[in-house]
Amino acid sequence: MTMPATTPARAHPADSHDLIRVVGARVNNLRDVSVELPKRRLTVFTGVSGSGKSSLVFGTIAAESQRLVNETYSAFVQGFMPTLNRPDVDVLDGLTTAIIVDQERIGGNPRSTVGTITDAYAMLRILFSRCSEPHVGPSTAFSFNVPTVSGAGAIKVGDKKAKKATFESLGGMCPRCEGMGTVSDVDLAEIYDETKSFNDGAIKVPGITPEGWYGRVYGGSGFFDPDKPIKDFTAKQLDALLYKSATKIKVDGINITYEGIIPRIQKSMLSKDIDSVQPHIRAFIERAVTASVCPECDGTRLAEHARTATIDGTSIADAGRMQISDLAAWVRGLDRPTVAPLLASLVATLDSFVEIGLGYLSLERPTGTLSGGEAQRTKMIRHLGSSLTDITYVFDEPTVGLHPHDITRMNDLLLRLRDKGNTVLVVEHKPETIAIADHVVDLGPGAGTNGGTICFEGTVNGLRGSDTLTGRHLGDRAALKPSVRTPTGVLAVRGAATNNLDDVDVDIPLGVLTVITGVAGSGKSSLIHGSVAPREQVVTIDQTAIRGSRRSNPATYTGLLEPIRKAFAKANGVKPALFSANSEGACPTCKGNGVIYTDLATMAGVVTRCEECEGRRFRPEVLDYRLGGRDISEVLAMSVDQALDFFGGGVDGAADAATPAAHKVLARLSDVGLGYLRIGQPLTTLSGGERQRLKLAAQMGEKAAVYILDEPTTGLHLADVENLLRLLDRLVDAGMSVIVIEHHQAVMAHADWIIDLGPGAGHDGGRIVFEGSPADMTAQADTLTAQHLAAYVGAG
Repeated sequence: MTMPATTPARAHPADSHDLIRVVGARVNNLRDVSVELPKRRLTVFTGVSGSGKSSLVFGTIAAESQRLVNETYSAFVQGFMPTLNRPDVDVLDGLTTAIIVDQERIGGNPRSTVGTITDAYAMLRILFSRCSEPHVGPSTAFSFNVPTVSGAGAIKVGDKKAKKATFESLGGMCPRCEGMGTVSDVDLAEIYDETKSFNDGAIKVPGITPEGWYGRVYGGSGFFDPDKPIKDFTAKQLDALLYKSATKIKVDGINITYEGIIPRIQKSMLSKDIDSVQPHIRAFIERAVTASVCPECDGTRLAEHARTATIDGTSIADAGRMQISDLAAWVRGLDRPTVAPLLASLVATLDSFVEIGLGYLSLERPTGTLSGGEAQRTKMIRHLGSSLTDITYVFDEPTVGLHPHDITRMNDLLLRLRDKGNTVLVVEHKPETIAIADHVVDLGPGAGTNGGTICFEGTVNGLRGSDTLTGRHLGDRAALKPSVRTPTGVLAVRGAATNNLDDVDVDIPLGVLTVITGVAGSGKSSLIHGSVAPREQVVTIDQTAIRGSRRSNPATYTGLLEPIRKAFAKANGVKPALFSANSEGACPTCKGNGVIYTDLATMAGVVTRCEECEGRRFRPEVLDYRLGGRDISEVLAMSVDQALDFFGGGVDGAADAATPAAHKVLARLSDVGLGYLRIGQPLTTLSGGERQRLKLAAQMGEKAAVYILDEPTTGLHLADVENLLRLLDRLVDAGMSVIVIEHHQAVMAHADWIIDLGPGAGHDGGRIVFEGSPADMTAQADTLTAQHLAAYVGAG
């Protein structure tokens, strides 16, 4: 009997959509980039900082995915969502829903904690509301963000007689500090000058001036005489100026709300994360306000009833302060069958923290104090146990802030997300993570206008064999220095006990390059920022993000624009203010933006070049003034290297443009590898690595004996790390002492002295486990850091 021939199964049409296809991408510096990315695979994007990686991954693929998802909502709902423009790209096919896990700091609200941002604290509150003794109320009774409110009145139902009634909604907020954990004492001498009257400028608070809006409100309130010196005020008048609660008044025929200066400061300044406010406001807060732990709640933020209700002798305040790894063990040991599903969910969330390398944190840790790497991993928590598949996960350098020991764990998490059927796109510089990629896309060849093209696309082995900058440096290994510098002295630290430090005594050598190492959470930042940074003649260059609007650029951020404006003013005999697009010289049509923004409500806004100034941002008459044959817009369009020659007097016909002050700033920008950057380029178009180096260049201008750099290799390509090491050498050779907190083995190998903290994180760390030269460390190889450094330099 012959069997009928079987015809091969025809492929289902749905199975053909296995690629994300990008054609003609032109976002930022991308030059008509076309690329096909495999779905359900791990793709790593490499290239020097500023080559266009983030423009392709975040600015094109992820941005269009989010825009298309937003468009599925009604116009009414879209009105409450951010308006996203369609990226400048010809074709985008095969997109799936994108989840972005970036390095942006989490919020600017001081009420936000690790527990509230991950819902772990919400589950903990439910647990205590059900199982604590004595029983005090619902879960809101344990929330430090919910105040207790009460009221009374008359209730009438139908025709029945009205009855008196009272009610109380129980919250967990400490009434003294209002759930902040700290109370603020204001130095009144920094609020006003008592020898002056209000109209003479007695108030020192930023934003409150006699000629401003608040000046009209306070001066016209009638509560005090604005022409009388404050020292002559009666107690009632001074109280009205400083402390009066919100009161409706009429000023110049306008109904407005008046409140004293102190409550206004508390609402507009003290309620915000200090890192999110403008520099001049931050300086005022640090000068005028002293924060101390709330004496009533001892910093727990909770009311007494929430602090005293316990489960097996542990209060919710105790649980919030525990290291998360310890809290997970405590929850796992609870035997409460009535809340078994809740306990299982809470344990799973806490275990995710431990798994991702954040077990050393506590749930009460404010999110504003997390580093960029910690913030990114905290955002990952909610995705680890997700049942969603066919999602596109987009990561921005997930290994930032990770010790080499922890990178393997992060790689495993990325592979787990891929193996669940998701597409994982990763922007990364670390060779350890590039090595696990299924597909690699290398952009370049350079940065800025010298980048924006695909240099290589294929496998990791193919990248290694390619002649691209990344391919040539992928196998780089730094060698130990044949000799190290001799210290000129020591900076003594005694009894350091900040956070998890265990009464640390250490001598940090001066006149050399010292690298502080250890796993994340071992106490490196606590030691240096807590015991060294506050000293005189010390400049700290940390990881806090550069904040700037589209009006900000490298020239304004570094202070370069000031000598440029003065040089133009001196050469032409006019005011310096004319040469600022944010001041008198601004084009009146576009207000110095160079473009016109048209808001189309729920639809994407339209950006058009200003026809009046043709995008040059200045008034026509300002552009008639020249320096060295160039107008101000032409100077701001120069790259750093071009401007370096121009202001050094090295350009033909521009000898009169020599400006030493500008040349000095430009030299620092060039030293950190930003020679290609246009000095008038908006900060919003800079990559993370470019911003990090811009900040480094700006702060290197401050006179100091000791420089502290916190993970300066963040966002740097392998080739850029070499430039950074040369820069650190120049600082030390110039007589400075340089202290670097770093995980990168190339920086460790280049050090003169290493101080290693550990052995673990949280309460398992906080001790000095090694002090000595890199050669001594690799020879001993008895700590986690030593083992990885030995393997890196080939000594292991």
